Amino acid sequence: MAADAKIPGVKIPGVTTPYVTTPDATTPDAIDAHRAELLQSFLDAFTDHLWIKDVAGRYRFANQATLDSWGLSAGQLIGHTDEELFADNAQAFVKADAKAIELGAPLVVAECIDRDLNKGLIWLETLKAPMYAKDGQLLGVIGNTRDIARYKAAEEQLMLTSKVFENAIEGVMITDPDGIITDINGAFEKITGYQRSEVLGNTPKLLNSGRHGREFFTNFWTELEQRGHWSGEIWNRRKNGTLYAEQLSISAVFGDDGAIRCYVAVFSDISQLKQTEAEVLQLAWHDPLTRLPNRSKLSTIMQQQIKAAHHHHGRLALLLIDVDLFKHINDSLGHLSGDKVLLGLSERLVSLLDPDVTVARIGGDEFVVLAEIEHRRDVTNLLAGIQRAFDTSFDTESRGSVNLSASIGIALYPDDGDDADTLLKNADAAMYRAKQQGRNCHAFYTEQMTQSSIQQLQLQTALRNAVRQGGFYLQYQPKVDLSSGQVIGLEALCRWSDPSLGPISPADFIPVAESIGMMPELGLWVLHEACRQTKRWLDKGLAPGRVAVNVSGSQLAVGNFVEDVAAVLKRTGLPGSALELEITESMLLYSPERAVETLNKLRQMGITLALDDFGTGYSSLSYLRRLPIDTLKIDQSFVRELPGAKDNCAITLAIIAMGEALGLKVIAEGVETQAQAALLRELGCTEAQGYLFSKPLLASEVALLLPAATA
Repeated sequence: MAADAKIPGVKIPGVTTPYVTTPDATTPDAIDAHRAELLQSFLDAFTDHLWIKDVAGRYRFANQATLDSWGLSAGQLIGHTDEELFADNAQAFVKADAKAIELGAPLVVAECIDRDLNKGLIWLETLKAPMYAKDGQLLGVIGNTRDIARYKAAEEQLMLTSKVFENAIEGVMITDPDGIITDINGAFEKITGYQRSEVLGNTPKLLNSGRHGREFFTNFWTELEQRGHWSGEIWNRRKNGTLYAEQLSISAVFGDDGAIRCYVAVFSDISQLKQTEAEVLQLAWHDPLTRLPNRSKLSTIMQQQIKAAHHHHGRLALLLIDVDLFKHINDSLGHLSGDKVLLGLSERLVSLLDPDVTVARIGGDEFVVLAEIEHRRDVTNLLAGIQRAFDTSFDTESRGSVNLSASIGIALYPDDGDDADTLLKNADAAMYRAKQQGRNCHAFYTEQMTQSSIQQLQLQTALRNAVRQGGFYLQYQPKVDLSSGQVIGLEALCRWSDPSLGPISPADFIPVAESIGMMPELGLWVLHEACRQTKRWLDKGLAPGRVAVNVSGSQLAVGNFVEDVAAVLKRTGLPGSALELEITESMLLYSPERAVETLNKLRQMGITLALDDFGTGYSSLSYLRRLPIDTLKIDQSFVRELPGAKDNCAITLAIIAMGEALGLKVIAEGVETQAQAALLRELGCTEAQGYLFSKPLLASEVALLLPAATA
């Protein structure tokens, strides 16, 4: 120890002299001095700052670490007060001394960051304690300042860990090696509903859902013990009794001796994720509107049932249901009403068919019924159940109720195919055959239907090209006065002759144009061409009368149909009084109110309106009188068997009488014999058209039959 580090005059309790100069002296004073020197050396060995002040506040002792840190020698420190040495901080130091003396026990008086000559910035903690003699007399204050940087770092780490633990969005649970819960975080309480006081001391069995068996937990503990870790999905139960799925990860924490100190479980609530996954799976395999199996799910079901049927030598029936004219509902009533009708139909089918029968929705208005059968006649029972679903009208809320029918195609396993795709394809072909037969019926698949489908596809392709390239032309069939035989009007008829397929009947290509959505475009072309030609006849001084143009349901359903007609009249210069539009009863079935509104607008333009094919549709006679029509056309199906068929005579007479009562003109179509014409005149019909008078002619041929216009 350096000479200036000696502290002369300091008397440490139990030491009578500060130190001695003769280490081996045996006198009492020499022994005390030696003890003091040893104590001084002992305290100098500490890096903590150690010092002593007397009751007057004068420094009486300091170890070397204190002197080095304060940059003072023993002579500069010993015997001086804080006021003399540290004027800026003296008051705080004195108050801390007084507080320790007042408390009568050791006291941490300060924590601060200071600068060390060797270490730079350090964390310091200062502890002070009063010092008493054996008789209890206060001798002064002992001070101890130590570097607590590592403790502060550990405290900071613990605080950070605690905040992470408490603020983690995952639930955290800590158990001892015996599985007793010792700590949880806030997320645990939020997820499970249990408070901290309710779970500490308990085991995780508190959360047991009952959904996992003994084998699950045996494997769970085996993996945890062997690997020290387990992770996976598990179902647990909240405090309120509800089950929830969680993603759980458990780790064992080992001590230095290799023994398990605790288990830490981290989990997150994945109930919402599970629900979303279930909803995605539902949407992937089920129709979102009806919740019935969709096409993908149906294909899977069919593959399974075909496999089972093959194994047991069983049979299956696949019925493809297509709702007739459903597009008119969407076009006239809106898609919300259409969706309501489809939902109602799906519910009826499910309720009216046996539980083991599969009902699926594979398209907009297409449903499939799949069932095991023993005999071909069992299909009759399925058809009866399906028919009952259509027997009652469907409510559309906004527009009242509508009646529906369906065309049904039937394919049987293994007769008509031994895989899902073939059965569906063949049932689809049978369904189209049912539509061609007049709708509201069913048809079984035959091999000839495959060829028919190929031809249908060729027809669709050719039709699209013809519409785009102007491959159609018009013919005109005269309408005559039955009394005079004079031409009083014409009906424009669309014709098509394809370069590859040859002449194609309107009965073949019009339904195809409707099915592929080309009818509005084709119909508008027919209207424009007929108006253009009529205006040319008028300009040449001929009197064609009113030229009638057929309007399809899809045209009338277009929101801008009235505007399209007005634009055609304006473009061609034809007055509305020279045009007649023919509509059918079936076009008025789904939205009569909207149809009446459209027809009134057309009449305001001077256009005459005729109800075509009267008696074959579904319209109610109660609102027939409200329709703004001028003419009733007796369908040729009634005229064809005249005069022999008494029923047809009666129907024809009733239509003529109804027309007269309502102030409407009545014209018969399809007149082919003089006998038919004579009977019609006798019954009171004044106008007719048909092959008896003229077949449909080209415009140049018609011009030869037209009378000259009168002034």
